[in-house]
Order: sequence, then C-alpha cells, then structure tokens
Amino acid sequence: MKIGSNQSYQGEFILLGVADRPRLEMLLFALVLACYLMTLLGNTTIIVASRLDPHLHTPMYFFLGNLSFLDLCFTTSLGPQMLVNFWRKSKTIAYAACMAELYISLSLGSTECILLAVMAYDRYAAICHPLRYATIMSHSLCFTMAAVSWVSGFSNSLVHTAMILRLPLCGQNRVDHFFCELPAFLKLACVDPSLNEAVMFSTSVVFLLAPVSLITVSYGYIAAAVLRIRSAEGRKRAFNTCSSHLMVVWLFYGTAIFSYLQPPTASSRDQGKMISIFYTFVTTMLNPLIYTLRNKDVHKALQRLVTKN
Repeated sequence: MKIGSNQSYQGEFILLGVADRPRLEMLLFALVLACYLMTLLGNTTIIVASRLDPHLHTPMYFFLGNLSFLDLCFTTSLGPQMLVNFWRKSKTIAYAACMAELYISLSLGSTECILLAVMAYDRYAAICHPLRYATIMSHSLCFTMAAVSWVSGFSNSLVHTAMILRLPLCGQNRVDHFFCELPAFLKLACVDPSLNEAVMFSTSVVFLLAPVSLITVSYGYIAAAVLRIRSAEGRKRAFNTCSSHLMVVWLFYGTAIFSYLQPPTASSRDQGKMISIFYTFVTTMLNPLIYTLRNKDVHKALQRLVTKN
C-alpha cells in the first residue's frame, strides 16, 4: 500500500529487531525480562520507602523518588511490548500504539536527562556547601527543578512526534529496531529528513551533551571537596559513591549519545539497536542499586517500615 503521508496510514509497523537470529532473540528476552523485573522491584521499594518514612523527606530523596517513578514509567512504556515481540513470530505494532510508544518513551528519556543533571547539582550543594544546603535547596526550588525536568522532557518529545507525524513514509512500515524510536523512524522517510535530523541533533546537544557536561563539572567540584576530608575512610567511601554514580551516568548518556548522534551507517544501526538496551533497561535497573539501595539511611528506613508493619 502506497501512501503519501503516515497521517493517513492506519495499518501496522513491523519491528525487525533481531528476528533473523532466534537464539539472540531469546537471550535478549531473558535479559530484558530480568532487568524489567528488577527495575520494578527496586524502584517500587524506593518510592514506598521515601513516601512513608519521614526521615527520607529530604531534597535528595525527593529527586530519587522522581527518578524511580520516571524509570518505572520509562521501562513500562517499552518493556511489555518488547517482551511480547521477542516471544511471538509476528512482530507487529499498531500505528497508534507505535506513535504513543515513541512519544511517551522519548518524553521520559528526555526528562531523565535533565533530572540526572538536577540531582548532580543537589549533591554538589550538599557536599560543597553543607552549611547553606537547606537554604539553597528549598522546597520551592526542588519542586521547580523537578517540574522543569518533566515539562522540558515532554515538550521536547512533542516537537519530535509532531514532526514525525508530518513526515511522509510512502508505505514503508518495517522499523529496523526493537521499539518505536526516533532515529529508526527517520530512516523510513521517503523524502529528505534533513530538518528532522537537524532538530534531533540540536535537541540531543541540549538534552545529552549539556547535562553530562554539567554533571562532570559538578562531580569535579565534589571530588575536590572530598579530597579535603581528613578521614581516609571517609574519602574512600565518598569516592566509591561518586565513582558508582558517574559510572551509571556515563553508561546512560554515553549509550544515548551513540544512538542519537552517531552518523547513520549500516554498522551503527546494528550497534545502536543493541546499545539501546543499556539506556532503556540496564541503567534503569542499576539506578536504584547505585543511588539508593546501598544507602544506610534507606536500609534503616526499610527496617523501620518492616518492623512497623
């Protein structure tokens, strides 16, 4: 069926993924399922603990609660459909469902990019300006920064989704990816998608390169402050915490940068599909483990909740 614009297309998209490699498909099914279940368990635990325990009603856990809820929504927007497609022979998704998946996943991914930078600033204020921390990170500022993260993420996705809806696909419905993602959709266009690519590049700089640069600078100041700690044990514990945070941050931003800023070649398409698993499932699984569940305050909060119940 030939069509001039995908606005009139009411059929289905075929998500190719790795359908030609059944063994790899089953391996990815097991990996995604394990990551998804651990993400659900870890992030739900953090949300419940941070909401019910008054000791965790602080700016840091306010942002961690936002991150946990964000990761739950992000993986749920992609995980169930991916698992179904890995398992069944017909790897199709309805047009409306694909557009919804594209908009929601891109919105949540963009929001996480900004929220991680906000969290890095919170840690910078707490470690480098401990005496003024309560004044700097006021309740109003915390809510404003969180709101800016969410609004900017959904606004960014709205722009891209609106442009995709206006892009002629001319009947092409085979998406070379595991899910409906922006770079994969641009390859379906039967016209020059230069404008879409230029907008995607510009927003990728704003949502990927700028936040990761700010996070790196923030942790540079944090490292300098940690070096001034007299206790060797304290320095070691602080550096271990900072290094684990940076590891997860660089894994998330690095893989996303590769997918959205890599020149479109055949090899990069295949690599991009596999790398997308990291910023959609692996990092969302690691976030609660790295940021929160190793924290003694959270351990005590969970013990209090279990004892109370």
